[in-house]
Amino acid sequence: MPDFSRSKETKIIAVANQKGGVGKTTTTINLGAALAECGRNVLLVDLDPQGNASTGLGIENEDRDLTTYDLLLGDIAPDEIVQPTNVDNLSIIPATTDLSSADIELTANEKRSFLLHDALRQPAFDALDLDYILIDCPPSLNILTVNAMVAAHSVLVPLQSEFFALEGLSQLMMTVREVRQSANKGLRIEGIVLTMYDRRNNLSQQVEADARENLRDLVFKTMIPRNVRLSEAPSYAMPALDYDPLSKGSVAYRDLAQELIAREQSEKV
Repeated sequence: MPDFSRSKETKIIAVANQKGGVGKTTTTINLGAALAECGRNVLLVDLDPQGNASTGLGIENEDRDLTTYDLLLGDIAPDEIVQPTNVDNLSIIPATTDLSSADIELTANEKRSFLLHDALRQPAFDALDLDYILIDCPPSLNILTVNAMVAAHSVLVPLQSEFFALEGLSQLMMTVREVRQSANKGLRIEGIVLTMYDRRNNLSQQVEADARENLRDLVFKTMIPRNVRLSEAPSYAMPALDYDPLSKGSVAYRDLAQELIAREQSEKV
């Protein structure tokens, strides 16, 4: 069983949902930016071969010489691979399409499920003085997502407010249970955050009601609205919090960050 101890208490959260288009990367970028705005030191690990989180934070392809691929399969020091962003207190380990071949290369590795866990616990990471590591997982339950869950303390699940949303959640929960039983007994669900929520839409309200009835306190009070600014911001290579600080989406992610911090503080009491 892996050792989860660190000299500094850095919280590692995997942002995961095997379904694409649910606001996973948007949540990772903007929650990270909101936590950084609160004075937390945040590292975003882009574990999606599409590299959208890297693009959304302004890391150009030509600046991605060392990526999460190298973090997993190489012996790379953090100061070589962690890049600053234009957001204070927010850094990133970027990704490229090279990561898509990791599935094949990891198959023969005996420690294939623990590579990210071990990489993030290099003593050199302590020097970064991180409060949070947010892992943007690919939209599938493959070896990369399993690596994220083995490395993480908890899983945050963006859940789109649409029909069949809860049915798709059961497979993810099953994977979390399997990882908990086999590799990371301390793994827990950080919470479910409803995304693309439209209060005028009866379906959104029904999904919310069903989620809160079935998952109760796991569902964050904060809901992320359907907001055009959230969609536009990545094309300007910045979080929505910088692109339009007063937009409904930006306000919601600030509220989510505050709720996350408040939950943690209540758990420590």
